[in-house]
Amino acid sequence: MILSDVTLNKLISDGSLTVSPLSENSIQPASIDCRLGDHFLVIEQNNMDIITLDKEIKYREIIGDQITIPPHSFLLATTEEYVKLPNNLTAFVEGRSSIGRIGLFIQNAGWVDPGFEGQITLELYNANSLPIKLKKGRRICQLVFCKMDNEAKNPYNGKYQKQRKSVGSRVFEDVEVK
Repeated sequence: MILSDVTLNKLISDGSLTVSPLSENSIQPASIDCRLGDHFLVIEQNNMDIITLDKEIKYREIIGDQITIPPHSFLLATTEEYVKLPNNLTAFVEGRSSIGRIGLFIQNAGWVDPGFEGQITLELYNANSLPIKLKKGRRICQLVFCKMDNEAKNPYNGKYQKQRKSVGSRVFEDVEVK
């Protein structure tokens, strides 16, 4: 069941759900808009000849109030908001329609597990033939929350728990690699 603005406001008010800081227009009818933060990661392609799933990927860190994404380029960004989900809620990360209409694809593997706590790392891809300039604080994506039929027996406690700022892929830490 997707949660309404009424339910989201109640959960935030009683402390069951954390999305902070919230702006005045963040809560939408069936989602919460999140804003672009000031921390970005770009794959350091000059120091690598190939990306594999079993080796750490090198990133270049960029901190600033704005960033320009070249055409057909990829980078990681973070939300301003810090979220903390209870063990009976999950969330989908969706790009805003107005943002998608300019050719910017926003993803987070699309999913936030119950029990997750931290800022959301976003994967941004400019599918346009022109650069796209983004500014910190602009609404960039939305979280759509769903109530689960039961609390998770094993809520999220993985390698991205309590992340602050953009965090690069840690796929090389997956159990099948060891």
